[in-house]
Amino acid sequence: MIRETIHDNLLRRVKEPRRFLQVLAGPRQVGKTTLARQVMEAAGMPAHYASADEPSLRRGAWLEQQWDLARLKARETSAGALLVLDEIQKVPGWSDAVKLLWDADTLARLPLKVVLLGSSPLLVQSGLNESLAGRFEIIPVPHWSFTEMRAAFGWSLDQFMFYGAYPGAAPLIAEPERWRRYIVDALIETTISRDILLLTRVDKPALLRQMFQLGCDYSGQILAYQKMLGQLHDAGNTVTLAHYLQLLQGAGMVAGLSKYSHGQVRQRGSSPKLQVLNTALMTAQAGRTFTEARQDGNHWGRLVESCVGAHLLNTSMGSDLEVTYWRDRNQEVDFVLRQGKHLVGLEVKSGRGKDSLPGMAAFARQFKPERQLLVGGQGIPLEEFLSQPAVHWVQ
Repeated sequence: MIRETIHDNLLRRVKEPRRFLQVLAGPRQVGKTTLARQVMEAAGMPAHYASADEPSLRRGAWLEQQWDLARLKARETSAGALLVLDEIQKVPGWSDAVKLLWDADTLARLPLKVVLLGSSPLLVQSGLNESLAGRFEIIPVPHWSFTEMRAAFGWSLDQFMFYGAYPGAAPLIAEPERWRRYIVDALIETTISRDILLLTRVDKPALLRQMFQLGCDYSGQILAYQKMLGQLHDAGNTVTLAHYLQLLQGAGMVAGLSKYSHGQVRQRGSSPKLQVLNTALMTAQAGRTFTEARQDGNHWGRLVESCVGAHLLNTSMGSDLEVTYWRDRNQEVDFVLRQGKHLVGLEVKSGRGKDSLPGMAAFARQFKPERQLLVGGQGIPLEEFLSQPAVHWVQ
């Protein structure tokens, strides 16, 4: 289980004599707060938790006040204390303030351990790199996996494909309209408006929203930036689109996979393969019920392929495993996994009609992958594939 591994890693690091800022970074509703609270209970030391989610609390003085409360606890026992600060990216100038407080404690040899939580990984990473170099370790927290949703809610594979991986929405699936509104209002809108637009400079907010919608509508498909410009209003240029796609990926919503190539310059300049990171983002806006989606072979095929892609990206977070695609003229390989010298080509048998031909043979002739995998159909069963992290298929 992904969250069990994250819990154990965080607990081990908190209890180590060495001091590093521990940073849990991931999108909304993936369990960061729950994980942190579980570690607080298991750590065996005094602990203090505070969240900057309320707008009135987002000021530097609040951060210092919370830190001082934890310092008092740390001075009361030789075991030290643990401070957990949630939604840290919402405090203006948080990284500089944390640096001053952390360095002061280091100089005073105060045994205070600190865990920071952030729901905008891109912004958290930026703040860490700017001010806190050499002082932190990041633990990525991705969306829930199929095995976790099955264990927690008894979901079938088809339910996971359609309803995605938001645990907070799971109890609502018996009321489809309520479930849909929750995904759209509480997750999609909140993430875009509060985690991206309020915290990042976005010159064209309407364009970013259109970019998100395009990513959901075309998930699993390769779409050139020039084609995107033709479909979006006031689209600006390809650099703007690529930047907005990066922001959406950082928020755990939509990614753009690069084309696999030996040359990194060519790879970065390729047309992206759009990919949602949680299939609920597609289905909540598609206007189909579960039954209607299951009976539409082409639509369900897109869900299958998007689910596989989301699984690969989510389970490779924080690792050196690269997830790309390959296409040459009218031949395509759905996903390419590379870790060091290890290379794997992966085709998904989804049942949907595609505008390209299977290209595994051509890919194999050109790049000599170690493995050529088929997922679905007569290949690896989908349930088995989604029960293993991406790195399992490369090792």
